[in-house]
Amino acid sequence: MAATLLLLFCAGALAYSAKAQETYNDLPDDYKQGVNLTIEQLNNHAGVHHHFRFLRSLEKSDIESGFGVRYLYHHFYLKPTKCAKGTIERSPQICPFRNDRPLMDCAVCYKTAADQIETNPEPYVHCIQKPRLTEEMRTIRTQHCKKMSYNSGAPTLLASTG
Repeated sequence: MAATLLLLFCAGALAYSAKAQETYNDLPDDYKQGVNLTIEQLNNHAGVHHHFRFLRSLEKSDIESGFGVRYLYHHFYLKPTKCAKGTIERSPQICPFRNDRPLMDCAVCYKTAADQIETNPEPYVHCIQKPRLTEEMRTIRTQHCKKMSYNSGAPTLLASTG
């Protein structure tokens, strides 16, 4: 009986893990670029000790400015895995999620041209463990993304619903 319950639990955990990976795979390429940039910055940060994978999107917005230029905002969760920091994984089964560490709450805003992230203005990436995120930090994130350089008369990034 206990073995059956354990088997069902493991199958459910595997299905949940695969579903989270499918969510990343379903993201448009422009949003994947922002997630990848965020994970790259986390891997380069000395204070981060875990390997993270995309869990789910909370909010996305996208403004087309014309001539192939877009401004994107993406608020999402990353979840720590059991793999070592910097692991390159080819399958979600390689790095299963950990459930003993908090989620990483991330927001990224950036400009793309010809489907590539532009360096001017510099992309903004902010991640913090979910329990430590304050309302003031949320406000700062929003203000920073609204202040990105736009063409005269262009709508602000967070005014779009998408």
